[in-house]
Amino acid sequence: MTRTVLPGKPYPLGATASSKGTNFAVYSENATAVSVCFFDEQDNQVDCVALKEKTAFVWHGLVRNIRPGQRYGYRVDGPWEPEQGLRFNKAKVLVDPYAKAITGDIDWKKPVFPYDVMSGDDLKKDDQDSASGVPKSIVIDPHFDWGGDCPPEIPLSDSIIYELNVRGFSMQNTAIEESLRGTYAGLASEPSVKYLKMLGVTAVELLPVHHFIDEGHLVDRELRDYWGYNTLGYFAPMARYSSSGSDGEQVREFKEMVKALHKEGIEVILDVVYNHTCEGNEKGPMLFMEGIDNTTYYRQVADSPRYYMDYTGTGNTLNVSHPQVLMLVMDSLRYWVTEMHVDGFRFDLASTLARDEEGVQKLSSFFNVIHRGSDSAVGQAHRRTLGCGRRWLPGRQLPGPVG
Repeated sequence: MTRTVLPGKPYPLGATASSKGTNFAVYSENATAVSVCFFDEQDNQVDCVALKEKTAFVWHGLVRNIRPGQRYGYRVDGPWEPEQGLRFNKAKVLVDPYAKAITGDIDWKKPVFPYDVMSGDDLKKDDQDSASGVPKSIVIDPHFDWGGDCPPEIPLSDSIIYELNVRGFSMQNTAIEESLRGTYAGLASEPSVKYLKMLGVTAVELLPVHHFIDEGHLVDRELRDYWGYNTLGYFAPMARYSSSGSDGEQVREFKEMVKALHKEGIEVILDVVYNHTCEGNEKGPMLFMEGIDNTTYYRQVADSPRYYMDYTGTGNTLNVSHPQVLMLVMDSLRYWVTEMHVDGFRFDLASTLARDEEGVQKLSSFFNVIHRGSDSAVGQAHRRTLGCGRRWLPGRQLPGPVG
């Protein structure tokens, strides 16, 4: 099928649907070619088009007749020079770092690694197609009737915060309709709200709900990741917690949950994991950022960029010192406040976000941007736009230890 591709725009990043089609924009400094590929519900690739426009390292294009609900992924070409930290492999389908919804699980038996797994040599490139074994991004319809929803804005001194896992909280509650247990809808259901209010809870702090993956050693044992500290998508609510579907329906269900809790005077705080991702070390799977531009998104060992700096104990560390990666984190926080109406954040391993080669810096770019975001003219403008006192980045930040 031949699709019309117009130049489109480099901003906003991600997939933005309109009456003309969908604009795709992805940042990569070192890529030599970027294509966006489209998939059907059986994960068959039905089309793939090149994004030929590049503006300030953002590859972009508006693809006609692509609507909300469409599954897509990127293929990014460039140098395969692992010893220099460059690991481009166009055989691997990549999740959009700005995807607003993600569907599907990893099939660890498929060629989801960019190198030759059989030999264990991460310098040897694997050219097998990963499409059938990796999650896909979803083009979403962002429209939602918030009905005048505003944050409860309860003073921190008066807050009673209940930390919970979305699935675990309601999974065994027989008072909740069975189909809703373990979901966003289950958390927002009448029995759940009644219980929280009986305890005097003013805010729920959700263990990670950014879309995450199950590691291979868990799948081999027929287990799943319960905690969620294994992020694949910083803008996408975890599809597993949706009772209504995973092709964008999870976004609406999350918003319905927030709206219902706010109506009862309960705030929603997210435990967020911006210190590392699910791609692991140099022998991890290639799922999104590694294949889009490894040296931009991750911190490498200075004199041996084949390897990652591992300040997190997970194999990699997000390169927040890079302006584009810092922008990704801030765009994510802004999105969850302005579009998803959450009230605050608890930062997992917050010190990692402020670390440079000399250690943790109190005046790091991350902390400086956080403070400017809360008090700047940008924040004031968003308060006026939203009309209910909401800041683009909430005044309440809850840094803490590893979850």
